[in-house]
Amino acid sequence: MADSAAALNYAPTSMKPPLEMSVRLRLSVMMFLQFAVWGSFWTVLNFYCDHTLHFSKAQIGQLYSTMALGAIISTMFAGQLADRVMSSEYLMAIFHLGGAALLFVMASVHGFWPMYLAALGFALLYNPTLAISNSLSFHNIPDATRDFPTLRVLGTIGWIAAGIAVDYALGSGAEDTNRPLIMAAVLSLVLGVFSLTLPHTPPSGQKGDAIPFLRAFALLKDFSFGIFFGVSFAITIALAFYYNFTGNFLHDLQFNKAATVQTFGQMSEIIFMLLLPFALTRFGMKGVLVVGMAAWAVRYGLFSIGHVWLGLVVIGVVLHGVCFDFFLAAGFIHTDNKAPASIRGSAQALFSFLTYGVGMYIGNVIAGFVAQHYTSAQGVTNWSRVWMVPAIGAAACLLLFIVLWRDSAGKVEVVEPRGFPVEPLGAATSQH
Repeated sequence: MADSAAALNYAPTSMKPPLEMSVRLRLSVMMFLQFAVWGSFWTVLNFYCDHTLHFSKAQIGQLYSTMALGAIISTMFAGQLADRVMSSEYLMAIFHLGGAALLFVMASVHGFWPMYLAALGFALLYNPTLAISNSLSFHNIPDATRDFPTLRVLGTIGWIAAGIAVDYALGSGAEDTNRPLIMAAVLSLVLGVFSLTLPHTPPSGQKGDAIPFLRAFALLKDFSFGIFFGVSFAITIALAFYYNFTGNFLHDLQFNKAATVQTFGQMSEIIFMLLLPFALTRFGMKGVLVVGMAAWAVRYGLFSIGHVWLGLVVIGVVLHGVCFDFFLAAGFIHTDNKAPASIRGSAQALFSFLTYGVGMYIGNVIAGFVAQHYTSAQGVTNWSRVWMVPAIGAAACLLLFIVLWRDSAGKVEVVEPRGFPVEPLGAATSQH
């Protein structure tokens, strides 16, 4: 493991300059608001849809799948815009201002299909900003391994603050109302305006480049990179179960302030995000990813037997920090370190496309049908059976990854048609 870490240079180096404070502050506020928007309503939308709008669990699964559809449809397109056409800060402003309008619509409608269409419209605008905000950050920091976790942790704090606000600032029973959606709309509006103050991040590709979408897919020709993306895709199918039904699960187990309980996972995420650079240095990328995937299997196993002792459920929630940071956050860093500089925006978008997109969509649909299958005619859900499904899936992904993945030093070579440049476009672009 130590040799792999050294070869890939995951260790922070004192040779790289520190991140300027003005840039750090703006990127930190961006990350805070980026995830506060999502965290304001995502973990409690299932309450509102179940208890107030009376949607079925299968319909709730379909509704949650809209975010993944947004990744599938628009993330690669947005990556190309960021690489070739428009500065990233302007894309952030446009998408978040439009998203604010659609969140207000979601707060106003009551039928399933109007809610579904409004949610899909929001997802088409919001989901690309996950990749664009990462790409914008990587473009403006001297050392991705050293600096990115200290920025991304502000996103976690934003999610926590939004979740606590739902329980304590929006009034009693807010999770059963449209108030979280209204709060998310206001935050999205603020972020849209604030995005205009972000560091100028112009497209890094040239007009004569091969289409970044196709060049990013060419990365998968590398066996280890293809295995990494394939396992990432598979394990996010299991991830969808957590986002879809943890709130309902906690409610059925009689937890008070379920939205706050779920923020325990984000609180642990802060700790493990700050530990991520040290873990990468000590154990290498493969070691970190293995720990992250193992945490998924353990978490769902604890949920499956949590009815025996509720403390096991709390431990499973707290494991979110390991699950997210040591797999998905590390995955974004690995993608940035591997991709050629001129297609980093599209490479980040490709990772989001396969994980937050295709994997989450399939996972949301499966989770909805699994939960519906194990729910009786009287509305009682056998959560032990529900959680055993993703536990087995995560364990299978872990075994495949351990057996098949072999990392290699350096960038992944992208073979392009004759006449197109392969190398980064210059020192300024390569200093991510």
